[in-house]
Amino acid sequence: MDLDRVHGWLSQESYWAAGRPRDVVDRSFAASLGVGVYDGATQVAVARVVTDQATFAWVCDVFVDAAHRGRGIGTWLMAAITEHLQTQGVLRVVLATKDAHAVYAGVGFRPLAAPERWMEIDRRGVVA
Repeated sequence: MDLDRVHGWLSQESYWAAGRPRDVVDRSFAASLGVGVYDGATQVAVARVVTDQATFAWVCDVFVDAAHRGRGIGTWLMAAITEHLQTQGVLRVVLATKDAHAVYAGVGFRPLAAPERWMEIDRRGVVA
């Protein structure tokens, strides 16, 4: 995994992780299943899967390099991830997106069946 490149994508080009410090990227990938797509030796896409590898997974930090978009790489990446998780017996996989619903729907993701059951603590932007 080219974490220098991944950090650049996430901290400088993504809407969800803008400004994310490098040490946070390192820790998050160290504690997750990181998946990369490569064109030769150059990484062109990434995703991170937070999972217990038994019952549940959250897919996040999905990013395809701008020069490689429109080629189906994101769809291929998500299909590979969901197939891998299925082989592990993981039956529930979630993610959140602002603008890539069609990509994820293409590999089977649907809106939450019961969003009223989900809750969160979101401390982003809160100054302690």
